[in-house]
Amino acid sequence: MSTTYGVMFTMLDDYRDEYGISESGLGFVLAIGFFSAFLSQISIAPLADRGRAKTLMVTGFLFVIIGCLIMGFGETFILLILGRSLMGIGGGMALPALRKIVIVADPENLGGNLGKLLSVDIAGFALGPVISVLTVDTFGIAAPFIIISTAVFVVTMILIRVDVPETALADRPREHLAFDLLRIPAVSGAVLIGLALFLMIGTFDSLWSIMMDDLSGPEWMANAGVSLFALPMIVLGPIGGRLAQRKGAYRLGALGMVIGASCMVLYGVLPSPYLMMGVFLIHIINDGLTVTSTGVAISLAAPTERQAGAQGLLGGLQTLMGGIGASFAGWSYDHFGRGTTFSITAITMIVLVMLGLSLAGPKHRSAPVTVLAIVPTS
Repeated sequence: MSTTYGVMFTMLDDYRDEYGISESGLGFVLAIGFFSAFLSQISIAPLADRGRAKTLMVTGFLFVIIGCLIMGFGETFILLILGRSLMGIGGGMALPALRKIVIVADPENLGGNLGKLLSVDIAGFALGPVISVLTVDTFGIAAPFIIISTAVFVVTMILIRVDVPETALADRPREHLAFDLLRIPAVSGAVLIGLALFLMIGTFDSLWSIMMDDLSGPEWMANAGVSLFALPMIVLGPIGGRLAQRKGAYRLGALGMVIGASCMVLYGVLPSPYLMMGVFLIHIINDGLTVTSTGVAISLAAPTERQAGAQGLLGGLQTLMGGIGASFAGWSYDHFGRGTTFSITAITMIVLVMLGLSLAGPKHRSAPVTVLAIVPTS
């Protein structure tokens, strides 16, 4: 499922050249996917807590398949918008349901399992560009989408036969949305730390190649930066998840964001792309070990019967923050320059983390929770 997102970023020039769709139009196509995923995670994903986790997972996959095929064969701006919207809606309803299943099915190992889910997600995203590079020039624009939709269909048919834990009838929440979970201080604290993470990601992704070009860095640095950023998460995600559960998710997440903010400051002041690359290597290892912490933290803070809603709330707000961060970063870079932009981002990250830790309270800040009050239900 996540491979579909990776494919899109390497095919924009193909859509422009083949179908004459403008750069601004293609930018809107990308944006609508994130916006639809945000709405889906906020409004549809909580249904997974009401006995529909498997239904949302399978339905979400089917939406992704249909959206993929429309993206592959659609030749107009309207069809691309429709396909991208369906992909966003499908991913937004399926991923929180998947996370709920992973958390509830094996609570004692939720950290490592969430880390594995993150690893697979990131690996799929990284695989997308490879598939498009190998197939588009030879077989056409539709080829990677046909391959991916076929793979998702096969997985969907397998998962239809798998029994998954559902919330017991007596414990199913009545709330249709998950915003009420923000009344729980520890949930709000985890969300704020998660927002700091996606503010960092949105800023970095939107500016890295521009910075490398402005500093006359080698082409490979500009092209490989965003891809390399994801690679350590594939290997270190499960390790970081287990570490978060064992040592304390809030502590590890906050530490990771402080180190990340320090790296952001250095990106703003270092004069050489080679020095910046050294910081980058430290940064990606830090992120690989700490980004799973937010998902673990919110699973610890949210009620057992509200896990999908909590994960959807976190994912939706993070998606929104990533878009806001990327938009602000581009505007600030043009008007105030590199140093100011990264300094503002770093300061905002630290403020969000401090507020998050304050809301989490001493129980979550200082002590790891290794045994959770989460039990599989049917």
